[in-house]
Amino acid sequence: MHAVPPRPSLITHSADFLREALLRGEWQEVLPSERTLCTRLRISRPTLRAVLTQLEREGVIGAVVNKRRQILAAPTTRGKSASSRMIALLTPVPQQAMPPFVLFWVDALRELLAEAGYQLEVHAMPHCFTAKPAGGLKKLTQRVTAAAWVMFRSTPVMQRWFVEQQLPAVIAGSCADDMGLPSVDLDYRATCRHAATMLMQKGHRRIALLLPDSAHGGDADSALGFREAFATCDAVPCVLPHHETAEQVIESLNEALKRKPAPTAFLVARSIHTLTVVTHLLRLGHKLPRDFAIVSRDDDAFLDHVVPKVTRYSADAAKFAKRLARLVLELAQTGHTSTKPVRLMPDLRRGETV
Repeated sequence: MHAVPPRPSLITHSADFLREALLRGEWQEVLPSERTLCTRLRISRPTLRAVLTQLEREGVIGAVVNKRRQILAAPTTRGKSASSRMIALLTPVPQQAMPPFVLFWVDALRELLAEAGYQLEVHAMPHCFTAKPAGGLKKLTQRVTAAAWVMFRSTPVMQRWFVEQQLPAVIAGSCADDMGLPSVDLDYRATCRHAATMLMQKGHRRIALLLPDSAHGGDADSALGFREAFATCDAVPCVLPHHETAEQVIESLNEALKRKPAPTAFLVARSIHTLTVVTHLLRLGHKLPRDFAIVSRDDDAFLDHVVPKVTRYSADAAKFAKRLARLVLELAQTGHTSTKPVRLMPDLRRGETV
């Protein structure tokens, strides 16, 4: 059975039509009115304006003057969208090892891209996520021709390489401050600030943040937001880094419990580490939340089965995928997109651990 060829999106098809008309010299100096173009292309006005914005970014047409779009130059190519209909997702782990939230937004992203005529390919390449990824990234990008790249759990070194190579990329996560790549992530800074403030309102003054010792921007933002919550009080923030294994989490937790005075509340990044903290404290004979309050920065379906029910922050994977798809398609179709970071605030799900 032969694969069905991808269907170009209405925006892409209409933009190609206008490029061909301009190459033929069908219009001189200015484009017809929007109403005329809508009738000619049989598209709605919002769709037409998306097409015109795309051509404006390519330098083919100019801004509106006297209700007409000026023609600046005839297009020399049919645009980036004609070269590839594939979007590549670069990840350090295979899909079966991704957290459920990530799996949900990857599936939703695949569907949204397919509706626009693009195919999503997932490339699990752990060797591209090392301290020196240039060799692996060069081989991968030479082998794979993508209209745009989506990077999940990328490091600043990887991001810099894509910038230097001028390859179209969108970060599913946080972008390093000086990179200027488009990105979509949860607002971990605001989430951790909110969580710490909530715990202080409950009377806690010794609060610890258990955080992976990683280069991921979301974790750095988490520590920043957590510390911001203590700016106007006499409490002292405590950040406990670890190397993401259960043993390391337990070691960091035990060190915190030995302190005088010990923390009375824990904010835990990564839902799987929240499970480690809860079960370890219960194993030591503590009761929650009588002895300790627990808040998870992240959510996961398995937390619904933890007793007592964990207080945590939950994000909408479909919304995440929609915002990500918008940037990816714009980049793939025009070669340009906004680099202003997109940050989504999760919802607080109150449980029994606070």
